[in-house]
Amino acid sequence: MAQINFGGVLENVVTREEFSLNKAREVLKNETVAVIGYGVQGPGQSMNLKDNGINVIVGQRKGGKSWDKAIADGWVENKNLFDVEEASKRATIIQYLLSDAGQIQSWPLIKSNLTKGKTLYFSHGFGITFHTQTGIVPPTDVDVILVAPKGSGTSLRRLFLEGKGLNSSYAIFQDATGKAKEKALALGIGVGSGYLFETDFKKEVYSDLTGERGILMGALAGLFEAQYNVLRENGHSPSEAFNETVEELTQSLMPLVAENGMDWMFANTSVTAQRGALDWKGKFRDAAKPVFKELYESVASGKEAARVILEGSKSNYRENLEKELTEVRESELWQAGAAVRKLRP
Repeated sequence: MAQINFGGVLENVVTREEFSLNKAREVLKNETVAVIGYGVQGPGQSMNLKDNGINVIVGQRKGGKSWDKAIADGWVENKNLFDVEEASKRATIIQYLLSDAGQIQSWPLIKSNLTKGKTLYFSHGFGITFHTQTGIVPPTDVDVILVAPKGSGTSLRRLFLEGKGLNSSYAIFQDATGKAKEKALALGIGVGSGYLFETDFKKEVYSDLTGERGILMGALAGLFEAQYNVLRENGHSPSEAFNETVEELTQSLMPLVAENGMDWMFANTSVTAQRGALDWKGKFRDAAKPVFKELYESVASGKEAARVILEGSKSNYRENLEKELTEVRESELWQAGAAVRKLRP
């Protein structure tokens, strides 16, 4: 385990050099890994495991779109593709990758197949952390672990095919066999992690829910709308407003920040841009921090989990979601975005 300095704080991380793919294969050589769910994380994790030589099967409800997608991706019915119950029975490691709502619904079936010595794997701490609301309480004689890639399953697969990796957190909730940690690390390497850093189930879900609602999606979308609207209200064209708000950020600046850091970005722009950015960043930080504090408190109190469970359980959720997404899609901001994307060379 390597000790790395993260901004003055020393943290232990596990790299591919320390925990090699060959070691992961050795740890998992007698295991049957069942990936339950073929939605967001399931395809990337299962295909990466298979390509890395791990014995993996997929469990999915037969007849749905995800079943058809699994078939299209090369999984073969009754060979390495089964319904959820059969896959759970065959597994020694159950990777529970259904949506949070789906996990609640399928838990009685999964729990009935969690016999002594098996491993229950999550990529999100939601079900365990908010167990009083989800009802997900594993038997005491199974290992319960987490590997959470820090990005979408699509990115996990794309980076894997490029010979790269997506960093992941890992956690041990329950170690019934004494081998939970080595299995978590082996699976983390097997699914294509760049490196692994330790957390716990509660911290994973608190940070994840805050990030999704905050800078990764919710705050970013809100800031896009705020700046675009101010520019439009002051007579700027949709093309100009979109390019200055979204296009330059996503196509030019963020890749450079990812490669070199924000300090490099400040150092490699004009004095006009440097001075303005450095003068104004504190104002935005101070304005946003109370909102982030409110958000974190809402996550930690369980309010966000309760809303997810309530809304996700409604029979018309998908219908209502499409209405919300249509409103976003048809807004001038994202119609301008669609036009700009078509003009990219």
